[in-house]
Amino acid sequence: MKTILAAVFVMLALLGSAWAEPMLINGAEATFPYPVYSKWFDEYAKINPDLHFNYQSIGSGGGIRQASEQTVDFGATDGPMNDEQMAKAKVKLLHFPTVLGAVVPTYNLPEVQTELNFTPQVLAGIFLGTITKWNDPEIAKANPGAKLPDKLIIVVHRSDGSGTTYVWVDYLSKVGPEWKEKVGVGTSVNWPTGLGGKGNEGVAGLVKQTPYAIGYVELIYAEQNKMPSGAVRNSDGKFVKASIAAVTAAAAGASKAMPADFRVSITNAPGEKAYPIASFTWLLIPEKIADPKKGKAITGFLKWMLKEGQGLAPALLYAPLPKEIVAMEEKAIGQIKY
Repeated sequence: MKTILAAVFVMLALLGSAWAEPMLINGAEATFPYPVYSKWFDEYAKINPDLHFNYQSIGSGGGIRQASEQTVDFGATDGPMNDEQMAKAKVKLLHFPTVLGAVVPTYNLPEVQTELNFTPQVLAGIFLGTITKWNDPEIAKANPGAKLPDKLIIVVHRSDGSGTTYVWVDYLSKVGPEWKEKVGVGTSVNWPTGLGGKGNEGVAGLVKQTPYAIGYVELIYAEQNKMPSGAVRNSDGKFVKASIAAVTAAAAGASKAMPADFRVSITNAPGEKAYPIASFTWLLIPEKIADPKKGKAITGFLKWMLKEGQGLAPALLYAPLPKEIVAMEEKAIGQIKY
């Protein structure tokens, strides 16, 4: 009888384990890295079936806000938090770079089959509303031979708090004094002109369905939607198309001068091969995690992300982290306490 009871208890214990709910890690994320994060979480679940990431791609503004208010276990952003945001957060948040990506100008010009070149002055002028037609002399000068239409330019920008916006306007502020003075930098800005779309998906959708529109999206959203993305003149005077190699080139300087808190901008980076509108994207992790099991799970994912996860990035058009920065982050994981 005792043997039977013992066997029953073992079976119940096994059944209870099988039916146990997986540990849930909640996150609020940027849309810029959503494709690669989605892939990572799916792959990590295959080797850790008892762990489930519940994440919402709501834009960097939401990622920062919810992480700061501790309504999620982690946040994500494409623009590092500023000192004021850090001071207001209920808990100290650590920045962990995950991959590098590019923000590209994408447009809908039915009459033009060739890919266009954009100078910094043209991009700033279009989004300021001072360059209003596709056949403007400044656009024509950068695209000799292109038959540009005499049509009004329809500007499309993000309507939500966005790290993609942060990268875009951070670049425009570096190359355009008028932009810096009138609009400035942030995940949300007061746009001088244009229509708003929610998320990278919303901007891509609006541009694709609106002839003579131009907007900005993360590279993979342009590629997935088969939309053209223009080459941008970099600080060395070269027109460069966004690519993994061009984004990696933009990050070369950051590898040598990365600050200890990983908050850095690489827009308008030097180098003939550097794409100028490139950025790291970051996970925001609390320095102190109250639940030890969640703390162990999150740090385990970070270690996997820095090794195996990096190999999954190029297929989704993100550049892996430089090895020097991976080494810095592996040490920084020790700052997380639980």
